[in-house]
Amino acid sequence: MKSLWMDDAGPERRYAPLRGNVDTDTAVVGGGMAGILCARLLRERGIDSVVVEAERIGMGITRCTTAKITAQHGLVYSGIARRYGLGAAREYWRANQEAVEEYRRLSRGFPCDFEEKTAYVYSRDDRKKLEQEREIYDRLGIGAVFQEHPPIPVQTVGALGMAEQAQFHPLKFLNAAAQGLQIYEDTFAAEIRPGRVVTAQGTVRARRVILATHFPMVNLRGLYFLKLRQHRSYVLALAGARDPGGMYIDEQEGGLSFRTCNGTLLLGGGGHPTGKSGGGWEELRRAAEAAYPGAREQYAWATQDCMSLDGIPYIGRHQKNSRELYVATGFNKWGMTGSMAAARVLSGLIAEGGSRYRELFDPSRSVVHPQLLVNLGQAAMGLLSFGRRCPHMGCALRWNPREHTWDCPCHGSRFDREGGLIDNPAKRGLRIE
Repeated sequence: MKSLWMDDAGPERRYAPLRGNVDTDTAVVGGGMAGILCARLLRERGIDSVVVEAERIGMGITRCTTAKITAQHGLVYSGIARRYGLGAAREYWRANQEAVEEYRRLSRGFPCDFEEKTAYVYSRDDRKKLEQEREIYDRLGIGAVFQEHPPIPVQTVGALGMAEQAQFHPLKFLNAAAQGLQIYEDTFAAEIRPGRVVTAQGTVRARRVILATHFPMVNLRGLYFLKLRQHRSYVLALAGARDPGGMYIDEQEGGLSFRTCNGTLLLGGGGHPTGKSGGGWEELRRAAEAAYPGAREQYAWATQDCMSLDGIPYIGRHQKNSRELYVATGFNKWGMTGSMAAARVLSGLIAEGGSRYRELFDPSRSVVHPQLLVNLGQAAMGLLSFGRRCPHMGCALRWNPREHTWDCPCHGSRFDREGGLIDNPAKRGLRIE
């Protein structure tokens, strides 16, 4: 399962595994976009860090992104305004727009195919939702762009746009951002202790640790196993398909997304909760055949996203008053922007003791939310079901015939047919007999 980013990432660079013990100020666990950006921004603030990555940097979730850099995250602003007030919606927009601008700044020195684009969210049948979101844009001072007839092969009632957003080549950017950092690949963090990241090859001794591991490997403390759910989605790269001009996403979870990269259309969709059934690549291929007859499929891949209870990521101290353990997770399918926002918030907390967005992203905020009951119900069903068990918390796994994997419907761990670990929060593979 190879994404188009992997064939065009530039010269390959490998980092040696950890050998022995090292000392640093901050240990960053995870070498995806969030982890590399945390280390990069910490270095800009004069703070030493070490990155440990279980495999290769960028080869986890980052290689499977559609690489949109945008503060428009579906219809998130009307939801935040209803739940937390207009002030929180304003802070969310500001944090994410600042992340877009930081990518713009860094991309001037990192050749990464950075392109400014307008991001659009469309609806197939509910114009009122778009109008409600546009009203929040107006109240926040976000310049809205509206299309009555978006140039995409979907029947819609309109599309709401946010200008001055962007897209890029994530691996080109990440490889450039990683230069000069102290990185250890093929170094699995087996255990997190106060002031320690323990691996089979040695120990990283640090004043503090950042967990940038997609789903936090320390997740019983802090209740992350209840606060997060995981969701799979699928992408086709099509040559010979019409360029829609901007970046488009359906406001409904089951819809399609569109963006282009050097003349290739990235068609996304077919998603479903991990461990459940869904449309997958078959749904996308049917859509592509109907909308783009004659287009050629060049790549097909899938990705997995951590979803928070309320649509806002968890970025900050792992638990209330914790000063030695930090976390960045729950990016809700907006991992590129979320990674930069996380790096800015965490580098501020560590270097200066605070961030204006600390309260907004606080992982210790209330878990009272309807989605919590859904997560609890799913976990209970998984524990009571029969079948091969996930080593994370014992939920029954389900065979995924599309991807030939064992998937956990409770917390999203995934394993190959031989039992090898693919996606966390599990820390070890299965014993297949």
